[in-house]
Amino acid sequence: MPKPAKILLGILIGYVGLVVAFESLIGILQPDQGQTLTITTTGDDGVANDRVLAWLDDDGKVFVSANHWPRAWYNEALANPNVEVSIEGDKGAYLAVPIDDGGEWERLDTKFAHPFLFKFITGFPPRLFIRLDPQGPTA
Repeated sequence: MPKPAKILLGILIGYVGLVVAFESLIGILQPDQGQTLTITTTGDDGVANDRVLAWLDDDGKVFVSANHWPRAWYNEALANPNVEVSIEGDKGAYLAVPIDDGGEWERLDTKFAHPFLFKFITGFPPRLFIRLDPQGPTA
């Protein structure tokens, strides 16, 4: 293998390693800085799973987005859209509604844009939005 190809391969392997390490740490640490909520989704096995997410306030509507490659919470919310959400200590039942409309997705992605460095360090995952429609308080 020519030397430039080896250098390029080394850079690529290093970048993939950086993305895997960052994504793994996010999954383990679940930072709760800034505007965060805890979403409780239910897997196919019936087990409830909590995930801390940043939430977006769009004129009083609550949105969350899958911004990373690990996205089990997103898939669980699509499969079982009745979720529980805790925002600033207030728990409630919500309906998770995926944003499938391209125009709405573009508007949200522009309004709540991520900087290039964030996209780079996460490996440019596709961004997926969910609107959380309140259904009422929970116990």
